[in-house]
Amino acid sequence: MSASKKKTPASIVWFEIPADDTTRAKAFYTKLFGWKISSIPGMPDYLHIDTGGPDASPDGGMMTRKHPEQGPVNYIIVPSVTKAAAKVVKLGGKICVPKMAVPRMGYFVVCTDTEGNQFALWEKSEKAK
Repeated sequence: MSASKKKTPASIVWFEIPADDTTRAKAFYTKLFGWKISSIPGMPDYLHIDTGGPDASPDGGMMTRKHPEQGPVNYIIVPSVTKAAAKVVKLGGKICVPKMAVPRMGYFVVCTDTEGNQFALWEKSEKAK
């Protein structure tokens, strides 16, 4: 009898919050939840959100809203964004942003589900370029 392969849970590992006014949104979330929101060197239009939770709690990012319909996006970890993106399409979803690298961190694909909700797939990879 062979040992069964342990499946990695598809957990939310990052989130993004768009804001019309990032200064106002930063103040809101800092006062509401006590989150630490700070600039990221080399990324002037993107802020890091430290939720302060245990290591398993996802942190996130905040950026200026690019269009009126842009809403929050949850990033869900998968073993392969290529395989998961193909499955999204097979199940009736759509790919909005094709596979892109975040150097030395991983790859992501932004999708919509069958109801028009946006989400992202995340594959961790220190080899990403």
